[in-house]
Formats: sequence, structure tokens, C-alpha cells
Amino acid sequence: MPPPGRTRRCLALLAAAATGLAVLTAGATAHADTEPADTAATGTADFYTPPSPLPEGRPGDVIRSEPSEFFLDPVKLIRPAADVYRVLYRSTDTHGEPMAVTGTVLVPHAEWRGDGDRPLVSYAPGTQGVGDHCAPSKLLRLGLEYEGPFLSGLLALGYAVVITDYEGLGTPGMHTYVNRASEGHAVLDAARAALRLPEAGLSPETPVGLAGYSQGGGASAAAAELRGEYAPELDVKGAYAGAPPADLAEVAPALDGHYAAGFLAFSLLSIEAAYPQVDLDDVLNDDGRRVLDEASDDCTADAILHHAFQRTDELTLDGRPLAEYLNEEPYASVVAEQLIGERTPDVPVFILHSRLDDIVPYAQGRQLAVDWCEQGATLTFRTSYVPSHIGGMLRAYPEAVAWLAARFDGDPAASNCGRVLGA
Repeated sequence: MPPPGRTRRCLALLAAAATGLAVLTAGATAHADTEPADTAATGTADFYTPPSPLPEGRPGDVIRSEPSEFFLDPVKLIRPAADVYRVLYRSTDTHGEPMAVTGTVLVPHAEWRGDGDRPLVSYAPGTQGVGDHCAPSKLLRLGLEYEGPFLSGLLALGYAVVITDYEGLGTPGMHTYVNRASEGHAVLDAARAALRLPEAGLSPETPVGLAGYSQGGGASAAAAELRGEYAPELDVKGAYAGAPPADLAEVAPALDGHYAAGFLAFSLLSIEAAYPQVDLDDVLNDDGRRVLDEASDDCTADAILHHAFQRTDELTLDGRPLAEYLNEEPYASVVAEQLIGERTPDVPVFILHSRLDDIVPYAQGRQLAVDWCEQGATLTFRTSYVPSHIGGMLRAYPEAVAWLAARFDGDPAASNCGRVLGA
């Protein structure tokens, strides 16, 4: 008979996987109907507006917090057994300037029965969209967050979880979608905020894991690279990065004319917002500007419904696809700044990517593994053959959680870099 802890772990993984696909579908279709004013209905309309100027403090300091809610369904019948807090915390943007980011802290009601302190997982969400109403902290309250079942699986294992909203989701300004530095900082500072939130009952010695898939996989990978210089005090045991968009120069062309072409619009809006030297009006025609303006308030499903199979050569003044501009300034240097793989993570990392991923190209994800292995990182890289990006997510989750659980249990991380570099 397996040990009780392992049995509980298996049951949690099975429960999350069994409900995952249904909620992914329901959550994705419901994004388009999410009401932007949910905070007004609860008397917290100003929660997402940071004080100006920001109070003095350190990255990860909690500016404000309040009790919140987390439901797994839009009818609000399924509520995981956890205390839920919404937080506004300090972080650091692309250019090293202080900013405020929101997120959600989840602490299981059940007493932690493992060794040492209850672990914390800083979970980097996948693509939500760029409209303020797409923020995970809002969708969790409405029962519309498609990663909710996976978060509940982590709670069932006894882990505390913090989920960042990233820069500009809920808070003022454009969301800096797939921006390496901003997202990596937000993930690490979310962990700091959870540890510093008195109600969470966590300690500075709490073991931390980083996790995410797709956009979240890139954010988790970026955080793993930045931890040593940016948040060395965090006791990070390992990072899971599923299907990471590590090289935007390779991801962008794959999305042009794709059913997820709206995600390319998200990244263009992000670049324009974060880098003053980029003015897309220099290259877009009227249709191009209209498409980006429409996408600026879209959630994930909206982008697919509104912009599926959009070709960018129809949106530029000279008829060239936007991907061609990525080799020219000012775009080339900006895109190069987003490259993940040039810094060595000082914590063990697990990457799982499907060779049949239809949104984030497998080859550039594998190249990230090669780059890190050549730098001496402790890395486990797995290839799956499950069709589609969503299928790859469902396939990856149980193995990723088992890998994180082994790190929290103190098991040394293995590395298959010999195989990665020898292939």
C-alpha cells in the first residue's frame, strides 16, 4: 500500500485532471462575458488603483489586502477549502522601476502534515488576455478561471498558493504580456507578498516552488533565471515551466494567420506599452490599428473569437507581415530582451513541452533546454506527444506536480542534460 501522503497526492492529481478539461472549456468561453465591474459589486472598486505615489518599501511588500473568494464554477457551488486573500503588492517593471501588482493568496484550511513548513507555490497563470476584467484575481472570484482546478489540486496537497495578476491586469496600464523581466519579477514578488501577509501564516523559511504553463511557463522560467540576483532570500526548491514561449522571434511567426492570432496582438500591445521607442502607428494601416484597439480589452476567448486566422500582412502599411519587422530596429532589440535562456537558473527546473503543440513551437522550447544545459543548469526536460496546446497542458500537470512534490520532500533533482545535449 502506498504511503498516505502519496495516496493523497494521487487523488488530488486525479481530481484536478478529471475536472480540468471541462473547466478549461467553460472558463474559456465565459471569458468573453466576464463583467468588468465585479469589484464595484463588492464595495472594493478602488482595490486595483494603487496609491500615487507608491508608499516606500521593498519589492514584495503588501500595499493592501482583503478577504476574497475562489470558486471552481460560475454558478459558485464549488468552493475549495481555503482562506482566500486578494493582495496589492510592490514589484519592479521592465526598466527597474517600482510598480504595483495584484494577486491572490490561497491557504488550505487543512493543517499541514508534511515535514517542516507548509510549502508555497507561486503560480504564474497562462494567457488570460489583456483587459482588466481578465485578471485571475477577478476570474477566481467569479468561478471562471480556467486554471482553477489545477490550483485546487495544489491546495489539496496542502500547499499554499499565490497567483499573480502580472503588470497591468486589473491595475492601470496595459498588461505587459510575455514580457520576461516584468513577469519574472511579478512571480517572485508574489511569493514575497504571500510570505509577508500575516493572515497567510507563512514564514520567511517557507519552501517555495514556481510553476506555470504557456505564458505562465515563460514567466516561471524567467523567475527561475532571475531568482539569484533579484530574490536570493527565497528558498526556491524548483521551477516548472510548461511549454514556455522562450523566444518570441520564433513564436510570433507561428501565430500569424493562426486561430490564436489574437495572442500576437496581445504581445504587440505589450511591446508598445513597455518600450517608448516602439510606435506601431509607424507600420500599421487603419485596419491594423483597429485590430489592436479591439484586442486591447480582450480576454483569451475574445481574442480567438474576434481575430482567428488574422494575417498581419493585411494590417501593415507596406503589406509585409509583422514578423518581418522583428529583425529590424527598434523591434529587434526589444524582442531580444525577452529571450529566456541567456541566464542560468540556480534552482532545479522541469520543462515539459508537447512536440504537437499548436500554439507555442516545440523547437524553441527545446532550445531553451539546450541553452540551460550548456550553462550547467540542473534540468529535467520531457517531450510529450499529446496533440494541441491545451492537451499538452493537461498531460503536463500531473507530472509537473509530482516533480514539485519531490522537491518539497527533499529528494534531489535529477538532470537529463546528457540526453538533451546528446540528441
